[in-house]
Amino acid sequence: MTTSNSDSTRRGATGLPPAIAAKICTREELIRERARLRAAGKSLVHCHGCFDIVHPGHIRHLRQARGLGDALLVSVTGDSGIAKGTGRPLIPEELRAENLAALDCVDLVYVEPTSTAEGLLRQVEPDVYVKGKEYETNNDPRFLAEREAVERAGGRVVFSSGDVVFSSTALIAAMEHTADPFQQRLTQLMHVAELSGPSLYSMLASFRGKRVVVIGEPIIDTYILCDRPEIASESPVMTLRPIEARHYDGGAAIVARHAAALGAKPVLVIPLPRSPEGAAMVKRLEAEGVEVRTVKTGSGVPEKQRFLVGAQKVMKLDLLEPYVLDAHQQEEFLSLGVEAAREINADATIITDFGLGLFSGKVLSRLCREVRAFTGVLAGDVSGKRSNLRAFVGADLICPSESELRDAMRLHSEGMPLVVWRLFEETRARGAIVTLGAEGLIGFTPLARGAQDPIEEQAWTTRLSSEHVPALCPIALDPLGCGDSLLAAASLTLACGGSMLAASFLGACAASSQVQRLGNVPVTTQELRRTIARVHSAHLAWAGNETIESRATPSRTTQTLRAS
Repeated sequence: MTTSNSDSTRRGATGLPPAIAAKICTREELIRERARLRAAGKSLVHCHGCFDIVHPGHIRHLRQARGLGDALLVSVTGDSGIAKGTGRPLIPEELRAENLAALDCVDLVYVEPTSTAEGLLRQVEPDVYVKGKEYETNNDPRFLAEREAVERAGGRVVFSSGDVVFSSTALIAAMEHTADPFQQRLTQLMHVAELSGPSLYSMLASFRGKRVVVIGEPIIDTYILCDRPEIASESPVMTLRPIEARHYDGGAAIVARHAAALGAKPVLVIPLPRSPEGAAMVKRLEAEGVEVRTVKTGSGVPEKQRFLVGAQKVMKLDLLEPYVLDAHQQEEFLSLGVEAAREINADATIITDFGLGLFSGKVLSRLCREVRAFTGVLAGDVSGKRSNLRAFVGADLICPSESELRDAMRLHSEGMPLVVWRLFEETRARGAIVTLGAEGLIGFTPLARGAQDPIEEQAWTTRLSSEHVPALCPIALDPLGCGDSLLAAASLTLACGGSMLAASFLGACAASSQVQRLGNVPVTTQELRRTIARVHSAHLAWAGNETIESRATPSRTTQTLRAS
């Protein structure tokens, strides 16, 4: 069984599988590849278009084209070159290129920034240029110029059969009128000024250099990749054969790594054993820009093992020894956390409680009170049934899941606004982001604090502002670490002066990036920019006629959302 660390599991600098990333070329790379094909005596077929929605007609068109030569190049009109009306392209250029590169019949993909392929055709000089059947009688001067460029270089223009015809424009128009409520809500959010692309990009730029303290327990998340399971001969039990083990830093360690990857300067305060394992973790973290301050303990780093067949998790094994700190170690740990926040004048302090015995409710409340004086934003998160959500006294941000919140408050059937308000009353917290799984998340802030209980549950909604952000990734490959990435991005947003809505949205963007890959790997600013571009360019919009204010008022409809 081989072992790899988190860095070796990255899917290339772009986050794409190498086989797909290798197909997407720059202009220079494309010219070199064309020369290589020509030297080898191989022919190049070229297709060009917008490819906003890759539908069955496109697939058949590209397959037919691939059969006409030895390699198929598909060039995609860049976003700036598309003039098909408001909201087009539906999909941004980098994602359209990725979609095409994922097709087996496509060998090379290039994003052409101009509105036609004429200039590219003159440089590449393909042997065959394939266009749709509708161009056979087309006298558009742009196409005629493309045809002339191909034929002048000795190539030929071929028209595909056109046996299956779809219109991307018609498909998009039809879908706009059938958008679901979550899509409508997302469209509504895109009209809010502070969620515009430039505003969010500016916010991400302001993350750089922020001083962050992260306090909590480190964890090792181990993924054991197994061969397909079999049934044992001696009894009907599943047999797994491990092939590879991948280790990821988890707990407070990954929150600090997220902060560093987003441009901040984190100081991580954790308990660690005096062992090669502990020393190796410190070395990894410091290599990524995380300063580590530790209290030495006798116990090892807690480990959670997950056994996978393919991408499917079939079993989880918790190798968790509770932390047992004596009175002296406990005081040392608290002092380290408070001193770190005081020393660097922290813009944000993030405390994570994974219920492993490091914090009691009393200790956590004390830490929150003492660190409060030396930090701009105080944020916290919990995991597990033994954590202490109700001890985050005076926090600016608490990020529980709905189940964690309901378990902590012992309110399982009440409406979400009432449960959140009870949390605010007990902790005096200033904000919360409650995650709802596939339904996204809701960011809450208190508007007022009344002394008397309301007669009706609905009255709680007048004391809360809430903003629902739908899940930005429809299919989750691996939810591990989504809460950690959300916590880091949301905390940095608040530390930079952003609103709870902006924190909720950027937190959702971070979770969306995290959930699309296997394992707990830091989310970068580049990935957040890509997600923002994808969401803003996905103009599959709600076709309603309401006028949306530049700054939306607190959403009342979302306050009734409750995950089952």
